[in-house]
Amino acid sequence: MAANVLVDSSFFIDRLRAAGDPFEEFAARADADDFLTCGVVIAEVLRGVKIKKAHQRLASLFGCMIYVPTLNHVWERVAKLAWELDRTGRIMQITDLIIAACALEADAAVLTLDSDFAQVPGLRVISRLV
Repeated sequence: MAANVLVDSSFFIDRLRAAGDPFEEFAARADADDFLTCGVVIAEVLRGVKIKKAHQRLASLFGCMIYVPTLNHVWERVAKLAWELDRTGRIMQITDLIIAACALEADAAVLTLDSDFAQVPGLRVISRLV
């Protein structure tokens, strides 16, 4: 059975800066993992792409990923996570909390290079594809 992996923007940005293709990495693991995304990740990644053709290609490839929508109950989870983490002195950006809530919603690990995600209770965090 495939594992769900929600890919954080930090992973995409790292690979793209190194002139790599993250989607090739996903294709190589397609039998083992299902790769997910959400609106915040798409927006964060695409906003930094300067070349129109590359932007269009990436936007098209994002369309091939499983999309986790941010429905009202996800936003409620974001608010709850933010409040709980803030009370313990662990402050996270709202964008990261949205990504974390989407991953929790989809029972997915987060593939990220951002150590902040480790603060979220119950969230599985990975930094590389095995």
